[in-house]
Amino acid sequence: MRILHVIDSFSPATGGPPEVVRQLVKASHATGTSVEVVCLDNPRAEFLRGLDCPVHALDESFLGRYAFSPRLWRWLGANAGGFDGMVMHGLWTFPGSALRSAARRARKPYGIFVHGALDPWFNRKYPLKHLKKLLYWPWQYAVLRDAAVVFFTTKIERDLAKTSFRPSHWKSVVAPLGIVEDEDFGHDPTGPHDSATQIDEFYRALPALRGRRFLLFLARLHEKKGCDLLIEAFARVAKAAPQVDLVMAGPDRVGMQAKLQDRAQQLGIAERVHWPGMIGGAVKWGALRTCDALILPSHQENFGVSVIEALRAGRPVLLSYAVNIWPEIENDGVGLADEDTLEGAVRLLQRWLSLPAAEQAAMAARAQPCFAARFSVERTAATVNGVFAT
Repeated sequence: MRILHVIDSFSPATGGPPEVVRQLVKASHATGTSVEVVCLDNPRAEFLRGLDCPVHALDESFLGRYAFSPRLWRWLGANAGGFDGMVMHGLWTFPGSALRSAARRARKPYGIFVHGALDPWFNRKYPLKHLKKLLYWPWQYAVLRDAAVVFFTTKIERDLAKTSFRPSHWKSVVAPLGIVEDEDFGHDPTGPHDSATQIDEFYRALPALRGRRFLLFLARLHEKKGCDLLIEAFARVAKAAPQVDLVMAGPDRVGMQAKLQDRAQQLGIAERVHWPGMIGGAVKWGALRTCDALILPSHQENFGVSVIEALRAGRPVLLSYAVNIWPEIENDGVGLADEDTLEGAVRLLQRWLSLPAAEQAAMAARAQPCFAARFSVERTAATVNGVFAT
């Protein structure tokens, strides 16, 4: 089979979907499926290197986040017929409508990964944007309705999506995400992938953390991720845990880091909060291997790739109930979860810090078996490709 994945941008600064596509490409190769990607990025972009499939980078789009691109419209019209199926990643943008049109003309099936974009949290948090989406819903709904399947990564995400807009009739499939079994070196297969070298690379990047314990936040610096809650909550427990620091690792596209740093200064914890920016490759895996735990107090998270990476590295995870895989995490005894409020974030930290060292170590020991049992992406790729096999 030939499968095409369509995504607005492959930049890792846009969040999790680019990594999802990257993992599906790797896993599809193992099934013998031929995979290609089309995106609206500069074809010379550094982040496109190392992707093990043909990439059709059509350069940047127009109209900002809506990603309007006549070039994509023409490319899909000319090439859609050559694929057995196509998969759109994301909603509310022009590429989805372009894909629906091209697929209908070519009489080819397509699917859509929603990636959390139909969570009702966005409607409550951004009411003005919700009004705009209501106006656009007839066009977006047509893309979902006519898809061969709409992929959700958890049952929680699937059920919440039905409550966001009306009408909401489409064919749903739950396809849990993950990473490939041997993913332990990032995007560069020639890079160091032994744990000792990765840990050394991390400490070379953040030498102040040698000899220190730390909790790791690994996500975009965005209010959706609960960054502000985490800074406030850490300040409340910092005196009781003088041996533990906090690493806030991730890209900042909305100017949030400066505000968070100012707040950390006001709270007297600036020296214990570290800001390495977006990290990847050996540095990222070194951070995952050496942290006490990953923490993600998001207000909305359909899955959380960094959560799965932490489990792969053998580390426990601390989540909010808004991270939709929290039931699996608690059931398998590989982490803790609480409310996505300041009080919930404080309780989450206090519960973790009060655990005996033996119980923290037991959670860590269960992390990799949990990953292997639940979050290997090969099963996801088989589900996705199976939609187009008939």
